[in-house]
Amino acid sequence: MAFGRQTDLSSDVWQKELTFNRSKSYLIEAASGMGKSSLCSYLYGYRHDYAGTILFDQTDLRTLDTAQWVEIRRCHLSLLFQELRLFGELTAWENVLLKNQLTHHKDEKEILSLFEALGIADKCHQRADRLSFGQQQRVAFIRCLCQPFDFILLDEPVSHLDDANAATMARLLADEALRQGAGIVTTSIGKRLPLDYDVTIKL
Repeated sequence: MAFGRQTDLSSDVWQKELTFNRSKSYLIEAASGMGKSSLCSYLYGYRHDYAGTILFDQTDLRTLDTAQWVEIRRCHLSLLFQELRLFGELTAWENVLLKNQLTHHKDEKEILSLFEALGIADKCHQRADRLSFGQQQRVAFIRCLCQPFDFILLDEPVSHLDDANAATMARLLADEALRQGAGIVTTSIGKRLPLDYDVTIKL
């Protein structure tokens, strides 16, 4: 894909050609306001206000219709939004099941084990809007694992997590990506998800 969002040619992304490959892990480092959330939105098809072309399996994202996007987001691309986008009136468990009921990717025992591993099993039946932001980050992370994917995009996934929970998240993510043969793309403005990255990209 090639982008033309900015005129700063020191970027490894904007006005450059860049390829993300399955089974590889990528860290995108950027200062605040440099477009990392925009990049995730471009890759996920939420925004199209970029110059250049983004291809997914040789298909221009701008040519995809609604049904094609539904299929891609259900089976090929998973995204952990920086702002999380949980339903506050639903419990943590209900937020996760909403995704899993669309994909049938995990059984309830597997989902509960993720809650337990991330230290929030006791929060399953609390409303999402009554959880701390760090707890909500972990719920949103569990939700994005509840689907098949070729790539998983994570926008500042550990901004409100302590080192222990960040390390657990990294382990769970690496295990799931390995099982699926998937690529990982994560962004950071400082605190990074502790993975062994194949490629570090400066935004």
